[in-house]
Amino acid sequence: MAGAVNISRLTTVGIALVVGLAVASTSVAQQRTLEELKVETQARANRGAFPLEGLKPEDVREALGRLKSLDRDEWAASWSIIGDRYMNRAQGELSASPADADKDFLEAWRYYNFARWPVEISPGKKRAYEHALEAYLAHGRLLDPPLEVIHIPFEGKEIVGYLQMPKDANPAPIVFAINGLDSRKEEMAEKFRPILEYGVGYFACDAPGTGQAPIKSAPGAERMLTKALDYLFQRPDVDKKKVVIYGGSLGGYWSAVLAATEYNRARAAVEWSGPLHETFQRAMVMNVPHNREYLFDYLPALLNVYEKASDLETLADARAEMSIKTRGFLDKPMTPMLVIGGVLDTQVPISDTDLILHNGQTPKDAWINPQGGHMGRDLKGWSDARIFRTVVMPWILDNVGIKTK
Repeated sequence: MAGAVNISRLTTVGIALVVGLAVASTSVAQQRTLEELKVETQARANRGAFPLEGLKPEDVREALGRLKSLDRDEWAASWSIIGDRYMNRAQGELSASPADADKDFLEAWRYYNFARWPVEISPGKKRAYEHALEAYLAHGRLLDPPLEVIHIPFEGKEIVGYLQMPKDANPAPIVFAINGLDSRKEEMAEKFRPILEYGVGYFACDAPGTGQAPIKSAPGAERMLTKALDYLFQRPDVDKKKVVIYGGSLGGYWSAVLAATEYNRARAAVEWSGPLHETFQRAMVMNVPHNREYLFDYLPALLNVYEKASDLETLADARAEMSIKTRGFLDKPMTPMLVIGGVLDTQVPISDTDLILHNGQTPKDAWINPQGGHMGRDLKGWSDARIFRTVVMPWILDNVGIKTK
């Protein structure tokens, strides 16, 4: 575990963190050219890094080889060709071999999902997202127990969520999982499915402004998440005393907000590299188009999230309103919390992690990677999957009273 600091059951007293490293180095960077994007995308696929986890390097090479421009619909079409291949294969296998069909539906979802990545803002990417949902739901119907699609009425629209509960525990603890900027509830469902083996269920829904969420992000948009939580607290198969909130990246912002607003209901919360205060300041927002840690289209992805954002200037105004410090949440009690960050994160500066560790009236646990970028990931083996498997899931299980050893 060289290169990472694992702080177990640690209060904020005495924590010293390096603040703001590597942010300034992005100021002269520009968006990648097509060839640079191809090189970086293939490199990430070869090592199984975000956002290409699960994609096969040879499939990635094929899709990249077809690209002649940075046109979003061309991107969507090239990856969708591979998604179509797996989808057709899965449909052909469905009768004779449901297990094989399930694997190929999941593969189809992965490629359609990357076809729409990071945000569905062109006709081709919107079609790819529709296909991704179709493939994922076909996969979900083959799970045991099947994925339950939940529709919750909300302000004339609906919240769509995915629910799976363990078969042998009733009522059972549950994780309320919120996705990030460019992930979707489907990724959250895949991430948390292994927790069923421990007698814990999960509910996944899209964060405000992403996926199928009925509203955009703005101060007060947490009411959508509160409504979804209300639904869970009404279910007889949910242990109301063991509801854990999880959020990564942008979802980490919402988990921090809910840690305060749901202080009396939630058992614990995971805040994994969420933007909290400095990320929302104008200097950081103005640097968004130059960020190279993000693969591509960082600015369009952010613009799509916020209710009042249409360009960089209005994005800066919209983000300034979101700070949990400005909104007064740092002064409130919070649920027990696991806070995760990377010191070299150029998207969410480590000062945001430091801020929440030193405030909130509640002792917190922390896992900080001194060599980590966004989400604490690095090139030395600390992937999102490893951090989740070795840090996040054990912490959640411990907080709902389940021992893993």
